[in-house]
Order: sequence, then C-alpha cells, then structure tokens
Amino acid sequence: MARRPVPSTASTAHPAENGRLTAPSALRNAAAICEVIATHGPPTGRALELASGTGEHAIRIAARCPGLAWQPSDIDPARRASIDAWAAEAALTNLAPAIEIDATHPGWGVQHGGQDLIFCSNILHLVSAPEAECLIREAAAALAPGGILMVYGPFRRDHGFASDGDAAFHASLTAQDPEIGYKSVRQVQGWFHQAGLQGADEIPMPANNLTQIGRKPR
Repeated sequence: MARRPVPSTASTAHPAENGRLTAPSALRNAAAICEVIATHGPPTGRALELASGTGEHAIRIAARCPGLAWQPSDIDPARRASIDAWAAEAALTNLAPAIEIDATHPGWGVQHGGQDLIFCSNILHLVSAPEAECLIREAAAALAPGGILMVYGPFRRDHGFASDGDAAFHASLTAQDPEIGYKSVRQVQGWFHQAGLQGADEIPMPANNLTQIGRKPR
C-alpha cells in the first residue's frame, strides 16, 4: 500500500548535526519507554523496533538493555540515515544498522521471524485501522513463541479520551485524514486476540499514553 503522509499536527523531526534528525517527543518519552522495556520485556534475545523514526529511542533502549540485540527499522530512507548516524555516535555493540520495513504492509512478519521482542511507538494513531491491524498481525507472525509485542502511544479508553488535549489532537488528525486517529484500547486488544496474542498488560505512561503488551503463547 502507498505510504500515508504524516499529518502536519503530528510530532515532526528537525535536522541536527552529522545527518541526524531530532524529535522533541522522542526525547520527552525516551526514559519512560526504556524503563517499561527493561521492566516488562525479555532480558535477552532478538528485538525489532518498527518505525524507529529518528533513532533517538533506539540508542537509548539499546544502552539501557544490553542483553537485547536491537534492530531498528523504518520505511523512510532519511530516517534510516538518521538512525545510523545516531548509532555511529553511540557505538553500541548490540545496535544493528537500520533496515527497511513497511510495518503496515503484509508479508514482513515471515521475513523477520524469530523475534523475542517487537516494539513500536506513536504509529497506530497515524495509520488507518486496517493498517494498524496489519501491523499487529505481522508482528505476531514475526514473534518467536513466548515473544512479546509492545505498542506505545495514545489510545482511547472505554470512557473516551484521557484528556481534552487527546480529544483535540484526535480531531486534528481526522480533519486531515478521516481514516486515521486514535485507536481504542479495546480495539487493539481485539487485534491482539485475533493475531493469536495474549493481552498481558496496559502500562500507564507519561502524558496519558499507554504501553499495550501482548505475548505469543509458547
């Protein structure tokens, strides 16, 4: 499927030195994301990050979790170049060069199987429901038995949006593309179940975000 342009109201990346990009939102939530992965993810094994963006998460997670062989990926060549530029500066032995994956396109799960952890952040609200479901289905296919999928971002709760700010951001997204916007916790858990994952936890994160966790049965 064609790549969906990022809405203008979504967080954007800005040029930095030596081919790197930087995103304020990535810096704000990096510590909390590192902690949830270190606490709820596997201590060792193969880890695949989808839609890695600038690479600012990847270098911090790889440093925080040295037992994980961290594989960043992104569909955008400029983002992959930024990831590799950040990685070159960090010089971490457990951080691989970025690879190209369109996480919303069928087929990548089989090609990248055997993962002990798959992580993605701030992507489901920027894609359509069928694309989000495809991402989860392919991630489930790529996980090894006992593997863990972690999905970080903003979600609607059963009672609605977590804040007025979330409601306003969702409205700004759907105004630009009616097919995208916040997905509900119940919706994501349903996709986990359909993909054969056991919904394990919903971890509260800063700024009303959540990390939703699913586990592939052994």
